[in-house]
Formats: sequence, C-alpha cells, structure tokens
Amino acid sequence: MHRGVWVGMTRFQRITNTICDLKALQSTFEINFKMVNMDIRKTLLWVVFSVSGIMLFNNWQISNGQTPLPLFAPPTASTTNNAKPESANSASVPLVTDPKASTSDVPLNQADTTASTLSKTITLKNDVLEIKINNKGGTIEHAVLRKHFENKEPIVLFNTGAQSTYLARGGLTAAGLDLPNHNDMFKEKLIEGEHKLILTASKNGVILERTYTLAPNSYVVEVQNKIINQTQSPISPFIYAELVKDGNVKAESQFYSTFTGPAIYTDKDKYKEIEFSDIEKKKVKIPEAQAQGESGWIAMVQHYFATAWIPDPSSARDVYFDRLGNNLYRVGVKSAINTIAAGASATQDSKLFIGPEEDGLLKEVAPGFELIKDYGYLTIIAKPLFWILTQIHEVVQNWGWAIIILTIFIKLIFFPLSAASYKSMARMKEVQPRLVQMKEQYKNEPQKLNSAMMAMYKQEKINPLGGCLPVLIQIPVFISLYWVLLLSVEMRGAPWLGWIHDLSKPDTLLSDLVGLSIPIGILPIIMAVSMFIQTKLNPTPPDPVQAKVMLYMPLAFSLMFFFFPSGLVLYYIVNNVLSIAQQWQINNMFGSKKS
Repeated sequence: MHRGVWVGMTRFQRITNTICDLKALQSTFEINFKMVNMDIRKTLLWVVFSVSGIMLFNNWQISNGQTPLPLFAPPTASTTNNAKPESANSASVPLVTDPKASTSDVPLNQADTTASTLSKTITLKNDVLEIKINNKGGTIEHAVLRKHFENKEPIVLFNTGAQSTYLARGGLTAAGLDLPNHNDMFKEKLIEGEHKLILTASKNGVILERTYTLAPNSYVVEVQNKIINQTQSPISPFIYAELVKDGNVKAESQFYSTFTGPAIYTDKDKYKEIEFSDIEKKKVKIPEAQAQGESGWIAMVQHYFATAWIPDPSSARDVYFDRLGNNLYRVGVKSAINTIAAGASATQDSKLFIGPEEDGLLKEVAPGFELIKDYGYLTIIAKPLFWILTQIHEVVQNWGWAIIILTIFIKLIFFPLSAASYKSMARMKEVQPRLVQMKEQYKNEPQKLNSAMMAMYKQEKINPLGGCLPVLIQIPVFISLYWVLLLSVEMRGAPWLGWIHDLSKPDTLLSDLVGLSIPIGILPIIMAVSMFIQTKLNPTPPDPVQAKVMLYMPLAFSLMFFFFPSGLVLYYIVNNVLSIAQQWQINNMFGSKKS
C-alpha cells in the first residue's frame, strides 16, 4: 500500500488535470446545474464550450503537423526542447564532480581524437531485442524491440541521430586517476554462439574488461565488469552506469498525457520521477547514498517503454543527474568497489533493461521495478483492476472483450450506488413541472425561488445532491480503470473485432475512408449517441435555453473521444449503455408508481 502512496504523490498534479474525469464532471454538472444562479450557469456553459472548442482546434493543428496553441502546448522538458541535442562527442563540456560519493569525477564527453575509421558497432540480438554496441566506450547506441511496432516498423529506443540522442554507457572513475571510460576505445571479441560480447580497454595500468550477454527471449542485458589492477599500488575505483537522453517529449494528445523522463528507485525514497526541466534548473534533490544490500535503480521512462540500469545491490551507490549540454541530460548511478590490491582484480555485475512496461516482465527485473508503470495516486485500486483484466484476458484471449467484461463486472459491483443515484434523478424529474411553475412565479426573485425549491425538496424528501454523491464515490475506480487502459502496453496492436485492429490507437475508420487527417471513427460516434440518450433520461432544466445547452453538451464532450484510444472509448460506451439500461428501468418504475 505504501508504494501506491509514494507513486501517487509524484503525479497528483498530472492526473488531476487529465481529461479522464471529464465524464464524471459531466454527470455531476448535469445533476447540480439547476442549483446554480442563472448568470453563473451561463458563464460556466460558455467556458465549457470555449475550452472544448479550443482543445479540439488545437488537436486538429497537431494532427496536421501544425504548431499547437501556446496555452495548450504539450509538456516540455525545458525551454530548449526543440533545439538540436548537443553531440555526444562535444569537447566543450567540463568534468563534473559528484559531491555525494567522493571527490572523483564522472567523465562527460571529451574530444574525440580517435579516427572514426577505428570506431565500429557490434550487434547482439535475440528474438525480442537487438542492440548495437560501439567499441568506442562500449556504448549501447541503438536498440530495437523486435516484437513491438509503430507504423509497421519496430520500436527503436536507443538511437543517435541529428534530431535525437538516447544511449546507455558506463566506465570506471577514481579520484586522481584517469581510468577506462566511455570516451576510450575498446578491443572487441564477439562470441556469437553465446550471444556475448567482450570489450577490453587499458589505461594507466588498469584494465576494464566488460562483457555484454543477451539471453534468448530476454529484454535484459547482463553486464559484467572485471577490473584488473596492474599498477604497483592499490586502487579504489568506482563503476558508473548512465542513461543519456535529449529532452524532447513526444506530443501524444492534448486530452491525455504520460510521463517522459528519468526515474529513480531507492529503498528509502521509493519511486520518483524527475522532470528534465528540474535538471535544467538544478532543482533535483539528490537521494541519499544507498548502503550495501539496499535495492535501487535508475531509468528513462516513456509511454509503454523504459530502459533502466540495475546495479549490483552488494555495493554502496550514489545517483547523479547532469545537464550535458543544449537539451541533453543524463541520469547515472556510481557504485563503489572495494580496494583492489596491486596485481589483483575485482568483478561487479549489473543489468540493463530495454523493453516494454509489461507487468510480468517488470516484476522479475528488480524490486520496485513494476512501479515504472505509474498509475498515480490510485495505484492501490488500479493494480487489482489490471490483475482482474489480465485474468479475464487469459480466458477470452481478446483484450476488447476483456474490457467489456471488466466494465460489466465493475458496473454490477456499483449497482446499488448507481441505483440510488438514478432514483434521485428520477425523483427530480417528477418534480420538474413544479420547478417550472416556481420559476415563473418567482421570476424576478431568485432568493424566494431558492427558498421555495428547498422547501419543496424537504417536503418531498428529495436530496438534490443524492444523485451526485454516489457518482463521486465511483469516480476513483473509473479513473483507475482509465489509467489501466491508457498505460497498458498489452493493448498496443491488440485487435478487438472488425475494423478495430489496435485498441491503443484512435478509431479512424471514417476518416480513412474519406481521407481526413482528423481521426473520425464509429466508436466515438456511438459514444456520442449513448451520451445523448443518457442526457435525455436526466431531468430537463426548467429554462429552455439551458435545456438546449444541456442537450448538446454531450456532443462537446464526446468530440474529444475522437482522439482517445479505442480501448478507452469502448470502455465508456459499455459503461454508458449499462447506465442507460439501469436509468431507463428506474424511470419506468417511478412512472408506473405514479400512474
């Protein structure tokens, strides 16, 4: 439970701003709208429609490759987010001292004095992962997920190009000594049958022998570092491992957002996400040093995928962050090695994860690693929901049907609360004619109108908030399910039926047929119809203008769902259909009693 709390505090602001609770907001808004002063009501309606229109136009801009409106610009890591990342071979960046661990330096990129013809890449691959390792520094500069695709092309994580930089590297460092690091050339030896690469570099009498091993069907690269001291004196080096990435953040949608950037985990501080902008402004609080035996790791996180260094917990460690240059950042971990006597050697192992954020995979990598799949402050609810969803999927073998069955299951659990809400709304609908009469009677006396309404509610034993409170209780569960469906990489490329080939993508059937750039599909239209029917079953506001506005308000909300993943829209459709059936039945029950 405590991990869910730690996770939640890191993303409370992001979740509270998301569009996921617009649905709940709409329900609450419809129920209580009549209780607000007329002028305020009109203002609220104009605000809702204005913001909806601006957001829809902004998404249209993004869909057509245009610059989004400044007010709704996607989250950026820094003010230099659109700048070209500084080269990984920049000679202008000085060494940075890590004050936490010791007086030793973690090397940055220095001038590349080696002829480029001596630099080459070596490939290791298995069924799920392919990596390319440069013999200059032993840097992993390219990684492809062979079973995950985007536009029919395999997903690329690590990459070095003109517009982006993303890589993993490491080396040795020590106070007053220049030891083999990611700036040096290594000799390579590839053992193809064992999917193993051995890199060796020597400097100032110290040899670093690094071995990369990629097991079959695994997203984890096993890394072994062997340090041989050929000097005449004992040495006390550190092994560092770091992830380097530009601060570019991919704009997914203005209606939902996920985190992109560094993340760390320690036994003391638990899971923590770090914004690129905080590194830029030097606002990152460095966590306390990790003692021997304590778990910890560093990562780079994005929607659906992550990379992470998991060091050997048997050594004391420190985490560090740096801005390497224009729009280029790193997160690293530095592990202490016991003093190595002259002529002796020491070995330390670590792991590098490069893969999807699948629950089954994450739990096996390291303690706390499953928290990379960050459900926010409702983790304690979201995790059981995802577990139930996966159990249903094991039976039906289709994520679309699993979503439908889970939605029905949740609706059945909350049936008593929903029934109470709909009964309250049905009672409100019964007294609607009396409300209209009161409005005419006290047309210019709002205070007397409110007094008369309250007296009627008391006489009829109606709680005007009775339809709102049951909805509020259900909101945390529905928001949790929203995040489960949004963050589950298992939905990527998962079909449902017919034209829905990928539940993680918007339904674009109609726009594909007519060649429109804006996503227009069947599911969002069904969603709009269901919201319209649901609104018709609710009590009608006494004012004709308000009634028309409330009638068309679902359209404004439902248009946003054109940009939502199909799995999310499917969930809302099923929930709406079940709500309509339940509300219709309750309305009929009250109608029968009245007759």
